[in-house]
Amino acid sequence: MSSVEDTRGPVLLCLARASLVEAMGGPEQAMPEEPWLREPGACFVTLTQENQLRGCIGSIEPRRPLGHDVRENARGAAFHDPRFPPLLEVELRETRIEVTVLSPLETVEVQTEAEALAALRPGVDGVVLSWGMKRGVFIPQMWEKLPVPAEFLFHLRQKAGLPVREWLSGTRVQRFTAACFEEEE
Repeated sequence: MSSVEDTRGPVLLCLARASLVEAMGGPEQAMPEEPWLREPGACFVTLTQENQLRGCIGSIEPRRPLGHDVRENARGAAFHDPRFPPLLEVELRETRIEVTVLSPLETVEVQTEAEALAALRPGVDGVVLSWGMKRGVFIPQMWEKLPVPAEFLFHLRQKAGLPVREWLSGTRVQRFTAACFEEEE
């Protein structure tokens, strides 16, 4: 592991937490002076409380500098995940932050579900499954909850709003890897 990798996690986690503190009326924090934070990047920010999901929002393609993506996705996870009410200031202390930085998307050429299952690398790949305007994304950590590839794809199709028992012609599969950084408990 390079020294850049060694220092990236703490910087990203501090940036995500500082963004939440700032959004809740705390002091404004300057962006750290790391050059890699200014490069385009995509990430997911996941919030948990007592090992239960409390919010998760992310970007799958780099559209802004990584530092800004982390700040905005942290706020999105805290205040705009439609599955949860907005995070309250009193909850922040018991909220654990995880930042997952995505590699570029790689299109996987498949025609059938069997081909998709054979192409997936359990425990390694995050997957974007899309058909028409419908799309679902699982980051690599979802393999911990869904270690069987057929179940993984079943739930990903469900998340995308696609038929769960039928592989639609024209279904698009993209994969990515990710570096995951978590706050200590």
